[in-house]
Amino acid sequence: MSDRNYLLLTPGPLTTSQTVKQAMLFDSCTWDDDYNLGVVQQVRQKLVSLATAAAGYTSVLIQGSGSFAVEALLGSAISSQHKLLIISNGAYGRRMAEMAQRMGLSHHLYDCGEVALPDLHHIEQLLQRDQNITHIAMVHCETTTGILNPIASVGELAKRYNKRYLVDAMSSFGGIPMDIAQLNIDFMISSANKCIQGVPGFAFVIARVNELEQCENRSRSLSLDLYAQWQCMEQYHGKWRFTSPTHTVLAFAQALQELEHEGGITARHHRYSQNQIRLVAGMRELGFETLLDEAMQSPIITAFYSPKNPHYRFKSFYERLKAQGFVIYPGKVSQSDCFRIGNIGEVYQQDIAALLLAIEKAMYWKNEEE
Repeated sequence: MSDRNYLLLTPGPLTTSQTVKQAMLFDSCTWDDDYNLGVVQQVRQKLVSLATAAAGYTSVLIQGSGSFAVEALLGSAISSQHKLLIISNGAYGRRMAEMAQRMGLSHHLYDCGEVALPDLHHIEQLLQRDQNITHIAMVHCETTTGILNPIASVGELAKRYNKRYLVDAMSSFGGIPMDIAQLNIDFMISSANKCIQGVPGFAFVIARVNELEQCENRSRSLSLDLYAQWQCMEQYHGKWRFTSPTHTVLAFAQALQELEHEGGITARHHRYSQNQIRLVAGMRELGFETLLDEAMQSPIITAFYSPKNPHYRFKSFYERLKAQGFVIYPGKVSQSDCFRIGNIGEVYQQDIAALLLAIEKAMYWKNEEE
């Protein structure tokens, strides 16, 4: 760990390679073809090829965190004639609902609870009862808990009932194999600083061209107009409407190369999965319990119950781990006392082994019991 300050065991931003960091040392001109044609357009094409082998898809990059892209998509895809069904089992599903409310979008929130998968029969009943629903949105990997949602099954319902399908794959795209055309996804959202292993600064939407074309003049926002951003990138060969986060894009281009060198999404998914399996096994040996059953668990991030010990304080535990070079995440589950450990990013089996040793040393409450 000599080339980094801490190992970030979070769902993003995450630990990046030294070569991704170095890619940001170059200054680019936002009008220059070397940047727009040579980098931005290449990134856009690679993202589409990673998402699906099918024709008819395009990608749009947009400044900001993943939530900026989610809000841009909702505000651009949902017109006053539409109604959105939001399927939620965590903070990011609820955030979609808050965005929809702020923008005055007609929507229905189906909240199935933070530790449960959505009930497909209930979703089908909602679609049958409410003919006004035109769009369905859900999060793939809900990092509130680490739950992995059944996007394929919901996609089948969307196709059967002729609904447009929006998937927030923020923490899964690039780390879990998927073909968005086969999944019937019309719009998929992700971010630079998740499983592609870039740095924060922009997010992106991969969309069916014929669906994105219908978003013209719908946006409630000037800067978050997804259609206008797409048109600018199409017409001016990679040019962003407003100042491009050039250094972040260069880092992302390097990260895409490193994903390819690793063996693509399948190989990265295998590494993440092995990290997660080793992490859970080691944590159980130390006496920790997982929040979720294995059947619901993603390979991205795992929630663990806090120790039932009067001396335990997350902040103290966190600081002891940080002093050893490891940064973990507090819990975000409203009904359970948890903390979370991610294993995406430039993280390998030896890092997980070192983390487990550090956790054992950081368990100060064990000494206070004696």
